[in-house]
Amino acid sequence: MKSRLIAVGERAPRWVAEGFGEYQKRLSHWLPLELVEIEPGLRGKGRDAVRATQDEGARVIAALPKNACVVALEGRGRLWTSEQLAQRLEQWRGQGRDLAFLIGGPEGHAPEVLARADEQWSLGPLTLPHMLVRLVAAEQLYRAAALLANHPYHRA
Repeated sequence: MKSRLIAVGERAPRWVAEGFGEYQKRLSHWLPLELVEIEPGLRGKGRDAVRATQDEGARVIAALPKNACVVALEGRGRLWTSEQLAQRLEQWRGQGRDLAFLIGGPEGHAPEVLARADEQWSLGPLTLPHMLVRLVAAEQLYRAAALLANHPYHRA
C-alpha cells in the first residue's frame, strides 16, 4: 500500500521540508508517503477566492490515485487520538487500497473535494498554517504506524 499527501501550496520553508522528509524517511518501510504539491489558485485584489478554491480542487482531484481511499484534512472532520488513528490506519490497510491525504488551500477544500473524500480528519480545533499541517500529519501517520508495529516511539 502506498500513500500520498496531496497539499495545496508550493515551496515549503526549509524547516517544514526537512521535518517532513524525516518522517517520510521513517515511514518508508511501513507506509511509503509521497508528497504531491498542488499549485495554489490565484488570489489577491480583484481575484475570486471561490474560483481559486475550485481551481485547486480540480487539481487535487486530478492528482488522486485511482481507487484510493481519500482522507481530507478538514477542521470539521473527525478527531482521533493517536491510538484511534492507528486503528483507522489498520482498517485502511485492510482495504488493500492506496491512501490519499488531502490538505486544502487558504479557504479550505472545494466542495467537490469534500464530496470525493471517504473520510474527513481534523487535527483539532486550532487553525494551523497549511505548511505545518504537512509536518503534523506526517508525524501522526508515523506515530500510528509505529503503534501498529509495537515500536517504542509512542509513549502515552
